Amino acid sequence: MKDFRDLSVWNKAHRLTLATYKVTARFPKDELYTLTAQMRRSSSSIGTNIAEGCGRRGNGEFHKFLQIAAGSASELEYQFLLARDLSYFSEEQYGLMQASIVEIKKMLASLINRVEAERLRH
Repeated sequence: MKDFRDLSVWNKAHRLTLATYKVTARFPKDELYTLTAQMRRSSSSIGTNIAEGCGRRGNGEFHKFLQIAAGSASELEYQFLLARDLSYFSEEQYGLMQASIVEIKKMLASLINRVEAERLRH
């Protein structure tokens, strides 16, 4: 069992979730149960799945939950683009959020590859 708080990718995902909650608080109220809720769910799903994978036995399950986290990251990346195109984000906000999600996706891909390689060795 690993402590998810020790993973830099989890820490970055957690900070992105906090930022997502802040920025979506300014979205139009008619988006509360649609895009706002989807973005919050996607962003929190990244860290949640990393944490859940760390709490599971074996690298097979950890790998599975990291892949789910990566899927949530891709989902959030699209939602950032949609929010920008709907003019809910400024270009500057979008650039910061986009850079953060791309970094998290790269970190997840690297971690997934390491876990997969370790899994195959055993």
